[in-house]
Amino acid sequence: MEILHNIAQRRLRSTLTIGGIVVGVLALTLTGAMAEHFHAQFEGGDAYFRSNIQVADDAGSYAGVISLSKIDPIQKVPGVAVALPSIGLPARPGSATSVPLGAPDTIAYADPRERDHSRLKAALADGRQLQPNRQGEVVLGHDLANEYGVKVGDRLDLPIRPQNANPDFVNHPFKVVGILKKTNTLPDATASVGLLDAQMLLQESLPASFRDRLDPSSLASRITVYGKPGVDLDMLADRINATVPGVTATRPTDFVNNFDQGARFAAIAVGTALLALLFGAILLINTMVVAVIERQGEIALKMTFGAQPWHIVAEYLLEATIIGLVGGLIGFAAGAGLAALLDLAGRTVNMDVFLITDRLAKITLGLSLALGVGAGMIPSLRAARLDPDRALRAP
Repeated sequence: MEILHNIAQRRLRSTLTIGGIVVGVLALTLTGAMAEHFHAQFEGGDAYFRSNIQVADDAGSYAGVISLSKIDPIQKVPGVAVALPSIGLPARPGSATSVPLGAPDTIAYADPRERDHSRLKAALADGRQLQPNRQGEVVLGHDLANEYGVKVGDRLDLPIRPQNANPDFVNHPFKVVGILKKTNTLPDATASVGLLDAQMLLQESLPASFRDRLDPSSLASRITVYGKPGVDLDMLADRINATVPGVTATRPTDFVNNFDQGARFAAIAVGTALLALLFGAILLINTMVVAVIERQGEIALKMTFGAQPWHIVAEYLLEATIIGLVGGLIGFAAGAGLAALLDLAGRTVNMDVFLITDRLAKITLGLSLALGVGAGMIPSLRAARLDPDRALRAP
């Protein structure tokens, strides 16, 4: 109670000190939440793309389209376990490249056999999976379902009509048959449709002069290749490039390295936030040093009546720790709330880039606690070394 009384007695100074810590912890929480988001995105992408080889067309046809006739020669390459068609296109045309910080909303088809090979797993939260050869059905990722406020049984027109859509813009009604559990990675922003629907949408996304010359049933965006157990996928990609004409197989390690920039950016942002937290630590040290100077007579009386040096150290150390922890709790709560509000507002433009995790909470509050202990150590040791006789004689 005495410690709380001492903090309340210096209300203005304590408030300013706690405020400095709050600002530092709030900045750390926001940048840490961004780092957690990028980490989850990278882990999900790493789990998926490191387990397979992405094969695209390089024979001079329209970018983003490959013929399914390439599957058979790829399948015959030694070391290939299975080659499967994959289709991906923007769910909101015109927005996929405008927002680099979040995974773009995507319409995708993945062969059901991928579930037996891919390391990235997504489970249903509600509804059911797609049924083969049925059209007009979609399974939505968690974030995509929340973004458009739909549930199982509702209708969603795909692709999403942009505000500046051309008069000839075409989309189609889909019935939501399933919603995935949140994964904090790529599937959250994906609308999964059947092969026939995906091929139709892919053909419609092509220029009119090009699409009329193609049979949609022969199209895919890329071919996803899984290797046999123990096969080096980078070497297998090189083998596909050397033996199958007209395709480009990307090494998994090269593919993963291409989208690791967000994680590096987040690390820089966290480092900057730690500097703000250091400012809070300096404020706390200053507050505790001034408190020791102001209360020299009180400390001297306690030591005269039998208080041991470690009692004085414990008292001032606990006071600094309480200030640091209060600032940390307020700062983390404010940061988590602000992150949620920013994500809520940002989902309309695909800017959902914050992720509050248990790990972030433990790190942030742990640093706040350490800040209090560390900042209180020097002033508390100074208080313990005080000469009671000199302090009592001081004016």
